Amino acid sequence: MGFSSIFVSEALGTGVLILLGAGVVANVVLAKSKGFDGGWLLITFGWGLGVFGGVYVAYKTGGHLNPAVTIGNLFSGAKEYAPGIEVNFTNTVAYLSGQLVGAFLGACAAYVVYKKHFDEEPDEGKKLGVFSTGPAIRSYTWNFLTEVIATFVLVFVILAFGKTPSGLGPLAAALLVVGIGASLGGPTGYAINPARDLGPRIAYALLPTRRAASVAPERVPAGVAAGGAGQRVLEENPGDPVSSTEKNADWSYAWVPVLGPLVGGALAGLVAQWYM
Repeated sequence: MGFSSIFVSEALGTGVLILLGAGVVANVVLAKSKGFDGGWLLITFGWGLGVFGGVYVAYKTGGHLNPAVTIGNLFSGAKEYAPGIEVNFTNTVAYLSGQLVGAFLGACAAYVVYKKHFDEEPDEGKKLGVFSTGPAIRSYTWNFLTEVIATFVLVFVILAFGKTPSGLGPLAAALLVVGIGASLGGPTGYAINPARDLGPRIAYALLPTRRAASVAPERVPAGVAAGGAGQRVLEENPGDPVSSTEKNADWSYAWVPVLGPLVGGALAGLVAQWYM
């Protein structure tokens, strides 16, 4: 399988993941949505089912949908990313670039679906929360460690799935994501996927989300990840306040859901190489 085929497969699968994941967050947090205030469990199951659909769509490439999963496979010493796809530099770039582009496009599609609700929502923090993650308590060191640990669990267990086939296929990965969201998602909204956070965050920065003018500035509600439903940020070191009426992609935090999952995925691969 060549570069373009790998790229398209991962882009389509990741696009489906983000469309359904960002879509369930929008359904829960945006004004006048029929699913408004549906709660954390609705979001975690929505993201899990997004994984379920995305893995099936990207079946040709093993449905990584996540740079941390690709990096985990790389560090595990695997010879192939999927049957017939050799682990090499070119194929790695195809996976990573396809995932990032797919995440961006999936976020744009979710915006189109909820365009009128974005227009009605006065809180820019909630709009950002549809696209990207944010901490419940802002402490970069602890937020980073949370993402490392949660992603380690994700990638290590996925690698174990490959060694101990259960017949559940994508359903196993979907249930794993639901479990991580329910148990480890509270502190940061469990990004556990660099493309999932970075691609949609770029989309938010570029899309014409309408600014509100009738709400007084306040502390930003945290973003939502493969989880969070707009928890309010309590900053341990206040330094990057974001008004709810100002469009701000919170780039000062963006490195956490990118580097944390990459480190967690790499560590999972190394431990799997020793353990499995």
